[in-house]
Amino acid sequence: MFRTLKKSKLCGDAFWALFGQAASALALLLGTRLLTELVSPAVYGQVALLNGFVALGVAVFSYPFICAGMRIVPECQDPAERRSLHTAVAALTLKATGLAIALLVLGGFVFGYFTDASSALFLLAGMLLATTVQRELGIQLAIGERKQRLASLWQTSDSVLRPALAIALVWWMGGNPESVLLGYILASLVSNLVWIVVKRRNAIRTPAQVSRAFSREVWVYALPLIPMELIFWINGLGDRYVIGYLLSSADVGLYAATYMIVNEAFNRSAMVLLRTFQPAYFQAFSAQQLQKAFSMLWIWIASVAGLGVAGLLLLLLTKDWVASMVLAKSYHAAVDLMPAMALGCALHALGTAVAQPLLARKLTKTLLKGRLCGAVTAAITIPLLISQYGLPGAAWANPVYFGIEAMVLALLAKPWQAATSPILGTIQNLRKEPLAADA
Repeated sequence: MFRTLKKSKLCGDAFWALFGQAASALALLLGTRLLTELVSPAVYGQVALLNGFVALGVAVFSYPFICAGMRIVPECQDPAERRSLHTAVAALTLKATGLAIALLVLGGFVFGYFTDASSALFLLAGMLLATTVQRELGIQLAIGERKQRLASLWQTSDSVLRPALAIALVWWMGGNPESVLLGYILASLVSNLVWIVVKRRNAIRTPAQVSRAFSREVWVYALPLIPMELIFWINGLGDRYVIGYLLSSADVGLYAATYMIVNEAFNRSAMVLLRTFQPAYFQAFSAQQLQKAFSMLWIWIASVAGLGVAGLLLLLLTKDWVASMVLAKSYHAAVDLMPAMALGCALHALGTAVAQPLLARKLTKTLLKGRLCGAVTAAITIPLLISQYGLPGAAWANPVYFGIEAMVLALLAKPWQAATSPILGTIQNLRKEPLAADA
């Protein structure tokens, strides 16, 4: 089995996924180190909260459609079908993103009317949301087609340019949130323009005469993911808003900067494995190569678990050194939060891996139930622990709700059971019963 994997396209996918994640992480860590020297924790906290709104817009209004495109693309029979699928996904994503931007800007004006906050920050956040969605659409569909080199180079260029231009504008315009956000926007605009041109030059020109109703399939797959992505956002970023409400924006800055460092290490490692194994796993599953898909899934789960344990042990030994290297001195008060954050990130990555059979079977409604358990636990533990223990309470809430979520997802997905028969939701069944994919 390992010999077969070594000779397959999986090794090439792994190399480019590793390159993209490593290069992006290095750029973001270096950028964070310089940016925390130039802006105060309060300013960094404001940027983190606005970035949280951007992440919410991406997660709820665009990523469900992108995720559907990634799952369906292995079933496309030719370039014409892939092109038609891309068109359907892009159209649905852009419409939903337009609604998200309108809600964000409107909310910013209402918030600015009742407080002293600047509405211009929400306008910039809306622009950042538009450029981020465009980036994610291009990268994720490239991953779905197993074009890992394009995806990695696109991601790396954006990750390098964002902190670089943000730091340049902070030097020029001063250490305020507007400078940082504008730098992020310009970076993504440049990066997106370059790689969209490259992608179109390399595209195969084919007539788009496809009878398959991709918009309908995308909606069926994506609809349960919309509330699930909201839940995912609450689990991942909701604690920052509770901290801002119960504590202060400076505490948000300390927490967000520290969490970003830990999350980069653990999430990037998990993303390398996700980008390597998920497209190949979906491809094998769609082709009804069920034993191959089962073996691939368990190599993936074992790799996630091994990296999580190794990363947690390494962080326990080196957390003070990591903080001194990556964060400005004014942010070092939160260094003791790192182990709890790391445990939460490791459990979250494990939960994502064990839930993959649900995505492969297109049982997104069932996946939603597992995410909902995590969200309910987060809604209870985050405010309770923060009110009792402050920032340490926020950190230790992570392994509690991500651990419960991972356990529930494992029970629902049953990754230890190998599929031995054709699964409802394959291309043949979807063409006959497009609304019964998750019955």
